[in-house]
Amino acid sequence: MPAGSRAAAAAVAPTRPQRADARQNVASLVEAAKAVFGESGVDAPVRAIAERAGVGVGTLYRHFPLRSDLISAVFRHEIDACAEAAVAIEASYPPGEALDRWIMRYTEFVATKRGLAAALHSGDPAYEPLAEYFSSHLSPTLARLLDAARASGSIAQEVDPTELLGAVANLCHADGPHAAGTPPRAGRMVQLLLAGLRTPAP
Repeated sequence: MPAGSRAAAAAVAPTRPQRADARQNVASLVEAAKAVFGESGVDAPVRAIAERAGVGVGTLYRHFPLRSDLISAVFRHEIDACAEAAVAIEASYPPGEALDRWIMRYTEFVATKRGLAAALHSGDPAYEPLAEYFSSHLSPTLARLLDAARASGSIAQEVDPTELLGAVANLCHADGPHAAGTPPRAGRMVQLLLAGLRTPAP
Protein backbone atom coordinates (compact mmCIF):
# COMPACT_ATOMS: atom_id res chain seq x y z
CA MET A 1 0.00 0.00 0.00
CA PRO A 2 1.43 3.47 -0.87
CA ALA A 3 2.50 5.73 2.01
CA GLY A 4 -0.44 8.08 1.40
CA SER A 5 -2.90 5.21 1.61
CA ARG A 6 -1.33 3.90 4.82
CA ALA A 7 -1.62 7.37 6.35
CA ALA A 8 -5.24 7.60 5.23
CA ALA A 9 -6.09 4.25 6.80
CA ALA A 10 -4.38 5.30 10.02
CA ALA A 11 -6.37 8.54 10.08
CA VAL A 12 -9.40 6.58 11.32
CA ALA A 13 -9.01 4.95 14.72
CA PRO A 14 -10.94 1.65 14.47
CA THR A 15 -12.49 0.15 17.58
CA ARG A 16 -11.31 -3.33 16.57
CA PRO A 17 -8.74 -4.71 14.10
CA GLN A 18 -9.83 -4.41 10.48
CA ARG A 19 -9.27 -6.85 7.67
CA ALA A 20 -6.83 -5.81 4.96
CA ASP A 21 -9.64 -5.18 2.48
CA ALA A 22 -11.50 -3.04 5.01
CA ARG A 23 -8.37 -0.98 5.67
CA GLN A 24 -7.93 -0.52 1.94
CA ASN A 25 -11.53 0.62 1.61
CA VAL A 26 -11.04 3.18 4.38
CA ALA A 27 -7.86 4.47 2.75
CA SER A 28 -9.54 4.70 -0.66
CA LEU A 29 -12.55 6.52 0.78
CA VAL A 30 -10.41 9.07 2.60
CA GLU A 31 -8.33 9.77 -0.52
CA ALA A 32 -11.48 10.02 -2.64
CA ALA A 33 -13.18 12.32 -0.13
CA LYS A 34 -10.10 14.55 -0.04
CA ALA A 35 -10.26 14.94 -3.83
CA VAL A 36 -14.03 15.42 -4.02
CA PHE A 37 -14.10 17.88 -1.13
CA GLY A 38 -11.35 19.87 -2.87
CA GLU A 39 -13.35 20.00 -6.09
CA SER A 40 -16.92 20.37 -4.84
CA GLY A 41 -16.78 21.24 -1.14
CA VAL A 42 -17.63 19.20 1.93
CA ASP A 43 -21.31 19.01 0.98
CA ALA A 44 -20.55 16.98 -2.14
CA PRO A 45 -22.79 13.91 -2.66
CA VAL A 46 -21.49 10.83 -0.89
CA ARG A 47 -22.24 8.81 -4.03
CA ALA A 48 -19.53 10.79 -5.87
CA ILE A 49 -17.04 9.90 -3.14
CA ALA A 50 -17.98 6.23 -3.17
CA GLU A 51 -17.73 6.06 -6.96
CA ARG A 52 -14.29 7.65 -6.98
CA ALA A 53 -13.14 5.23 -4.28
CA GLY A 54 -14.48 2.29 -6.28
CA VAL A 55 -16.82 1.08 -3.54
CA GLY A 56 -20.55 1.09 -2.90
CA VAL A 57 -22.38 3.72 -0.90
CA GLY A 58 -23.16 1.05 1.69
CA THR A 59 -19.44 0.49 2.22
CA LEU A 60 -18.94 4.22 2.73
CA TYR A 61 -21.66 4.39 5.36
CA ARG A 62 -20.37 1.26 7.08
CA HIS A 63 -17.04 2.94 7.73
CA PHE A 64 -18.30 6.54 8.03
CA PRO A 65 -21.91 6.58 9.28
CA LEU A 66 -21.96 10.39 9.46
CA ARG A 67 -20.54 12.98 7.07
CA SER A 68 -18.69 14.47 10.03
CA ASP A 69 -16.87 11.13 10.46
CA LEU A 70 -15.54 11.36 6.91
CA ILE A 71 -14.63 15.04 7.17
CA SER A 72 -12.76 14.35 10.42
CA ALA A 73 -10.89 11.44 8.83
CA VAL A 74 -9.80 13.60 5.88
CA PHE A 75 -8.63 16.38 8.18
CA ARG A 76 -6.63 13.95 10.34
CA HIS A 77 -5.10 12.45 7.23
CA GLU A 78 -4.01 15.88 5.99
CA ILE A 79 -2.59 16.84 9.39
CA ASP A 80 -0.61 13.59 9.44
CA ALA A 81 0.73 14.22 5.94
CA CYS A 82 1.79 17.76 6.86
CA ALA A 83 3.59 16.55 9.98
CA GLU A 84 5.26 13.68 8.12
CA ALA A 85 6.50 16.06 5.42
CA ALA A 86 8.74 17.71 8.01
CA VAL A 87 10.80 14.53 8.39
CA ALA A 88 11.78 14.43 4.71
CA ILE A 89 12.37 18.18 4.63
CA GLU A 90 14.64 18.08 7.70
CA ALA A 91 16.69 15.28 6.13
CA SER A 92 17.21 17.19 2.90
CA TYR A 93 17.83 20.82 3.87
CA PRO A 94 19.76 22.84 6.46
CA PRO A 95 17.70 23.97 9.48
CA GLY A 96 16.84 27.48 8.29
CA GLU A 97 15.72 26.36 4.86
CA ALA A 98 13.91 23.36 6.34
CA LEU A 99 11.87 25.72 8.53
CA ASP A 100 10.97 27.90 5.55
CA ARG A 101 10.01 24.97 3.35
CA TRP A 102 7.85 23.33 5.97
CA ILE A 103 6.06 26.59 6.80
CA MET A 104 5.24 26.98 3.10
CA ARG A 105 4.04 23.37 3.05
CA TYR A 106 1.79 24.18 6.01
CA THR A 107 0.63 27.36 4.23
CA GLU A 108 -0.50 25.26 1.28
CA PHE A 109 -2.30 22.88 3.64
CA VAL A 110 -4.22 25.74 5.26
CA ALA A 111 -4.99 27.52 1.99
CA THR A 112 -6.45 24.46 0.29
CA LYS A 113 -8.52 23.22 3.25
CA ARG A 114 -10.87 26.14 3.72
CA GLY A 115 -13.98 24.10 3.05
CA LEU A 116 -12.90 21.67 5.74
CA ALA A 117 -12.04 24.54 8.07
CA ALA A 118 -15.54 26.01 7.68
CA ALA A 119 -17.08 22.68 8.66
CA LEU A 120 -14.72 22.31 11.60
CA HIS A 121 -15.74 25.73 12.93
CA SER A 122 -19.47 25.10 12.45
CA GLY A 123 -20.01 24.37 16.13
CA ASP A 124 -20.69 20.68 15.54
CA PRO A 125 -19.38 18.86 18.66
CA ALA A 126 -18.24 16.00 16.40
CA TYR A 127 -15.27 18.15 15.41
CA GLU A 128 -14.17 19.20 18.89
CA PRO A 129 -11.40 16.54 19.19
CA LEU A 130 -9.74 17.81 16.01
CA ALA A 131 -8.40 20.98 17.63
CA GLU A 132 -6.35 18.86 20.02
CA TYR A 133 -5.29 16.55 17.17
CA PHE A 134 -4.09 19.55 15.17
CA SER A 135 -2.19 21.04 18.09
CA SER A 136 -0.64 17.78 19.30
CA HIS A 137 0.70 16.91 15.84
CA LEU A 138 1.70 20.21 14.24
CA SER A 139 2.85 22.30 17.21
CA PRO A 140 5.60 19.81 18.23
CA THR A 141 6.65 19.51 14.59
CA LEU A 142 7.10 23.25 14.25
CA ALA A 143 8.76 23.49 17.69
CA ARG A 144 11.39 20.97 16.54
CA LEU A 145 12.05 22.94 13.34
CA LEU A 146 12.27 26.23 15.24
CA ASP A 147 14.68 24.79 17.80
CA ALA A 148 16.97 23.46 15.08
CA ALA A 149 16.90 26.74 13.16
CA ARG A 150 17.63 28.73 16.31
CA ALA A 151 20.48 26.42 17.30
CA SER A 152 22.04 26.83 13.85
CA GLY A 153 21.80 30.61 14.06
CA SER A 154 19.31 30.76 11.18
CA ILE A 155 16.67 32.64 13.17
CA ALA A 156 17.04 35.17 15.94
CA GLN A 157 13.52 35.51 17.34
CA GLU A 158 11.82 33.43 20.01
CA VAL A 159 8.30 32.50 18.92
CA ASP A 160 5.66 30.17 20.28
CA PRO A 161 4.99 27.47 17.66
CA THR A 162 1.24 27.45 18.27
CA GLU A 163 1.07 31.22 17.84
CA LEU A 164 3.10 31.02 14.64
CA LEU A 165 0.79 28.34 13.22
CA GLY A 166 -2.17 30.58 14.01
CA ALA A 167 -0.54 33.65 12.47
CA VAL A 168 0.19 31.80 9.23
CA ALA A 169 -3.37 30.45 9.10
CA ASN A 170 -4.79 33.95 9.60
CA LEU A 171 -2.71 35.26 6.70
CA CYS A 172 -4.09 32.52 4.47
CA HIS A 173 -7.70 33.05 5.48
CA ALA A 174 -7.48 36.79 4.90
CA ASP A 175 -6.58 36.29 1.24
CA GLY A 176 -9.99 35.21 -0.04
CA PRO A 177 -11.01 31.95 -1.73
CA HIS A 178 -8.70 30.15 -4.14
CA ALA A 179 -9.16 26.80 -5.89
CA ALA A 180 -5.78 25.29 -5.09
CA GLY A 181 -2.24 26.04 -4.03
CA THR A 182 -0.99 28.85 -1.85
CA PRO A 183 -2.65 32.23 -2.56
CA PRO A 184 -0.02 34.66 -3.90
CA ARG A 185 -0.62 37.34 -1.28
CA ALA A 186 -0.56 34.82 1.56
CA GLY A 187 2.71 33.39 0.25
CA ARG A 188 4.32 36.83 0.21
CA MET A 189 3.06 37.70 3.68
CA VAL A 190 4.27 34.41 5.14
CA GLN A 191 7.71 34.97 3.59
CA LEU A 192 7.83 38.40 5.27
CA LEU A 193 6.87 36.77 8.55
CA LEU A 194 9.71 34.26 8.17
CA ALA A 195 12.13 37.06 7.33
CA GLY A 196 11.10 38.75 10.58
CA LEU A 197 12.21 35.69 12.56
CA ARG A 198 15.73 36.30 11.26
CA THR A 199 15.84 39.88 12.54
CA PRO A 200 16.98 40.32 16.14
CA ALA A 201 14.42 41.95 18.42
CA PRO A 202 15.19 45.63 19.18
